[in-house]
Amino acid sequence: MPNWLRKSIVVLVTVLTFGLVSPSQIYDLVDNKPPKRDTFQSKADENSLSHDEITFIQTPLAEEDALHKLIKDAESQSYIKFGERIRPVIEDEFKEIILPNIEAAIQSIASHYEEDEIKNLVISEAPTGGDTEKIFHIADKGKNQELIRFHVRKDHPPQAGYWFNFHYHTAVDNFEEHHELGSIYWDKNTPPKWMS
Repeated sequence: MPNWLRKSIVVLVTVLTFGLVSPSQIYDLVDNKPPKRDTFQSKADENSLSHDEITFIQTPLAEEDALHKLIKDAESQSYIKFGERIRPVIEDEFKEIILPNIEAAIQSIASHYEEDEIKNLVISEAPTGGDTEKIFHIADKGKNQELIRFHVRKDHPPQAGYWFNFHYHTAVDNFEEHHELGSIYWDKNTPPKWMS
Protein backbone atom coordinates (compact mmCIF):
# COMPACT_ATOMS: atom_id res chain seq x y z
CA MET A 1 0.00 0.00 0.00
CA PRO A 2 1.42 3.45 -0.85
CA ASN A 3 2.79 5.35 2.11
CA TRP A 4 0.61 8.42 1.48
CA LEU A 5 -2.55 6.29 1.46
CA ARG A 6 -1.62 4.53 4.71
CA LYS A 7 -0.97 7.87 6.42
CA SER A 8 -4.23 9.29 5.10
CA ILE A 9 -6.15 6.34 6.52
CA VAL A 10 -4.44 6.76 9.90
CA VAL A 11 -5.26 10.47 10.07
CA LEU A 12 -8.84 9.91 8.90
CA VAL A 13 -9.56 7.15 11.43
CA THR A 14 -7.88 9.09 14.24
CA VAL A 15 -9.95 12.19 13.50
CA LEU A 16 -13.22 10.27 13.04
CA THR A 17 -12.76 8.37 16.31
CA PHE A 18 -11.61 11.48 18.19
CA GLY A 19 -8.29 9.75 18.89
CA LEU A 20 -9.84 6.69 20.55
CA VAL A 21 -8.19 4.40 17.98
CA SER A 22 -4.43 4.79 18.10
CA PRO A 23 -2.24 4.78 14.97
CA SER A 24 -0.60 1.53 16.07
CA GLN A 25 -4.01 -0.19 16.08
CA ILE A 26 -4.74 1.17 12.61
CA TYR A 27 -1.38 -0.01 11.27
CA ASP A 28 -2.21 -3.50 12.48
CA LEU A 29 -5.42 -3.40 10.46
CA VAL A 30 -4.01 -1.75 7.33
CA ASP A 31 -0.59 -3.35 7.07
CA ASN A 32 1.69 -5.27 9.39
CA LYS A 33 4.69 -3.11 8.55
CA PRO A 34 5.03 0.39 10.01
CA PRO A 35 5.38 3.10 7.37
CA LYS A 36 8.64 4.77 6.48
CA ARG A 37 8.61 8.11 8.25
CA ASP A 38 8.90 11.50 6.58
CA THR A 39 11.17 14.18 7.97
CA PHE A 40 9.34 16.84 10.00
CA GLN A 41 9.27 20.18 8.20
CA SER A 42 9.26 23.33 10.30
CA LYS A 43 10.91 26.69 10.67
CA ALA A 44 13.95 26.28 12.90
CA ASP A 45 13.68 29.75 14.39
CA GLU A 46 10.05 29.34 15.59
CA ASN A 47 9.42 28.01 19.07
CA SER A 48 13.11 27.64 19.85
CA LEU A 49 13.98 27.16 23.48
CA SER A 50 16.93 28.01 25.61
CA HIS A 51 18.19 25.29 27.91
CA ASP A 52 17.49 27.63 30.84
CA GLU A 53 13.74 27.64 30.12
CA ILE A 54 13.04 23.89 30.33
CA THR A 55 15.13 20.91 31.30
CA PHE A 56 14.44 17.61 29.59
CA ILE A 57 14.95 13.96 30.41
CA GLN A 58 17.85 12.91 28.20
CA THR A 59 18.85 9.30 28.43
CA PRO A 60 20.70 7.59 25.59
CA LEU A 61 18.47 4.94 23.99
CA ALA A 62 18.59 2.31 21.33
CA GLU A 63 16.65 3.59 18.33
CA GLU A 64 13.86 1.00 18.61
CA ASP A 65 13.29 1.82 22.29
CA ALA A 66 13.14 5.61 21.92
CA LEU A 67 9.40 5.95 21.19
CA HIS A 68 8.43 3.41 23.86
CA LYS A 69 10.61 5.23 26.42
CA LEU A 70 9.06 8.58 25.47
CA ILE A 71 5.55 7.19 26.04
CA LYS A 72 6.55 5.63 29.39
CA ASP A 73 8.12 8.94 30.50
CA ALA A 74 4.90 10.73 29.51
CA GLU A 75 2.87 8.38 31.70
CA SER A 76 5.32 8.79 34.58
CA GLN A 77 5.25 12.61 34.37
CA SER A 78 1.44 12.49 34.39
CA TYR A 79 1.39 10.51 37.64
CA ILE A 80 3.86 12.95 39.20
CA LYS A 81 1.51 15.80 38.20
CA PHE A 82 -1.50 14.08 39.81
CA GLY A 83 0.24 13.62 43.15
CA GLU A 84 -0.75 11.16 45.84
CA ARG A 85 -4.21 12.64 46.45
CA ILE A 86 -5.54 12.79 42.87
CA ARG A 87 -3.80 9.78 41.29
CA PRO A 88 -5.65 6.99 43.16
CA VAL A 89 -9.01 8.50 42.25
CA ILE A 90 -8.47 9.03 38.50
CA GLU A 91 -5.68 6.56 37.60
CA ASP A 92 -7.93 3.86 36.09
CA GLU A 93 -9.89 6.31 33.93
CA PHE A 94 -6.66 8.03 32.92
CA LYS A 95 -5.17 4.73 31.71
CA GLU A 96 -8.36 3.79 29.89
CA ILE A 97 -9.40 7.11 28.31
CA ILE A 98 -6.58 9.66 28.28
CA LEU A 99 -3.33 7.68 28.01
CA PRO A 100 -4.20 6.03 24.65
CA ASN A 101 -4.90 9.50 23.24
CA ILE A 102 -1.59 10.82 24.58
CA GLU A 103 0.16 7.85 22.96
CA ALA A 104 -1.59 8.58 19.65
CA ALA A 105 -0.52 12.25 19.78
CA ILE A 106 3.09 11.29 20.56
CA GLN A 107 3.11 8.70 17.77
CA SER A 108 1.69 11.31 15.42
CA ILE A 109 4.57 13.69 16.22
CA ALA A 110 7.10 10.84 15.96
CA SER A 111 5.72 9.83 12.56
CA HIS A 112 7.29 12.98 11.13
CA TYR A 113 10.74 11.68 12.06
CA GLU A 114 12.96 8.99 10.58
CA GLU A 115 13.38 6.05 12.95
CA ASP A 116 16.92 7.04 13.96
CA GLU A 117 15.82 10.66 14.62
CA ILE A 118 13.14 9.74 17.20
CA LYS A 119 15.85 9.57 19.84
CA ASN A 120 16.14 13.39 19.48
CA LEU A 121 12.66 13.79 21.00
CA VAL A 122 12.86 14.56 24.71
CA ILE A 123 10.25 15.10 27.40
CA SER A 124 10.31 17.83 30.04
CA GLU A 125 11.40 16.64 33.46
CA ALA A 126 9.02 18.26 35.91
CA PRO A 127 5.30 18.97 35.68
CA THR A 128 4.06 22.07 37.47
CA GLY A 129 2.12 21.88 40.72
CA GLY A 130 -0.53 24.06 42.29
CA ASP A 131 -3.25 25.10 39.86
CA THR A 132 -1.13 25.34 36.69
CA GLU A 133 -1.93 23.24 33.61
CA LYS A 134 1.43 21.88 32.41
CA ILE A 135 1.91 18.11 32.59
CA PHE A 136 4.88 17.80 30.21
CA HIS A 137 6.24 19.13 26.93
CA ILE A 138 8.08 17.33 24.13
CA ALA A 139 10.87 18.98 22.18
CA ASP A 140 13.37 18.10 19.48
CA LYS A 141 16.70 18.54 21.27
CA GLY A 142 18.60 18.43 17.96
CA LYS A 143 16.69 21.46 16.64
CA ASN A 144 16.21 22.96 20.13
CA GLN A 145 12.52 23.33 19.30
CA GLU A 146 9.44 22.59 21.37
CA LEU A 147 6.88 20.49 19.45
CA ILE A 148 3.93 19.67 21.69
CA ARG A 149 2.61 20.65 25.12
CA PHE A 150 0.34 18.39 27.18
CA HIS A 151 -1.87 20.13 29.75
CA VAL A 152 -4.71 19.39 32.15
CA ARG A 153 -7.19 22.02 33.28
CA LYS A 154 -9.67 21.91 36.16
CA ASP A 155 -13.11 22.76 34.79
CA HIS A 156 -16.14 23.59 36.92
CA PRO A 157 -19.30 23.83 34.80
CA PRO A 158 -22.29 25.18 36.78
CA GLN A 159 -23.89 22.46 38.94
CA ALA A 160 -21.81 19.74 37.23
CA GLY A 161 -18.98 19.23 39.69
CA TYR A 162 -15.28 19.39 38.81
CA TRP A 163 -13.74 17.86 35.70
CA PHE A 164 -10.14 17.41 34.60
CA ASN A 165 -9.87 18.44 30.95
CA PHE A 166 -6.82 16.92 29.24
CA HIS A 167 -5.62 18.57 26.04
CA TYR A 168 -2.50 19.44 24.09
CA HIS A 169 -1.13 22.26 21.98
CA THR A 170 1.22 21.94 19.00
CA ALA A 171 3.88 24.12 17.42
CA VAL A 172 1.98 23.90 14.10
CA ASP A 173 -0.52 26.57 15.26
CA ASN A 174 1.91 28.31 17.63
CA PHE A 175 0.40 26.46 20.65
CA GLU A 176 -2.90 28.35 20.42
CA GLU A 177 -5.51 25.68 19.58
CA HIS A 178 -6.72 23.14 22.16
CA HIS A 179 -6.63 19.54 20.91
CA GLU A 180 -8.88 17.54 23.23
CA LEU A 181 -7.66 14.28 24.77
CA GLY A 182 -10.68 13.75 27.03
CA SER A 183 -12.13 14.67 30.42
CA ILE A 184 -12.37 12.86 33.74
CA TYR A 185 -14.96 13.67 36.39
CA TRP A 186 -13.58 14.43 39.86
CA ASP A 187 -16.38 15.23 42.32
CA LYS A 188 -18.61 18.08 43.43
CA ASN A 189 -15.94 19.06 45.96
CA THR A 190 -12.93 21.14 44.94
CA PRO A 191 -10.01 18.91 43.90
CA PRO A 192 -6.67 19.30 45.70
CA LYS A 193 -3.79 21.16 44.11
CA TRP A 194 -1.62 19.28 41.63
CA MET A 195 1.33 17.32 43.04
CA SER A 196 -0.15 17.35 46.56
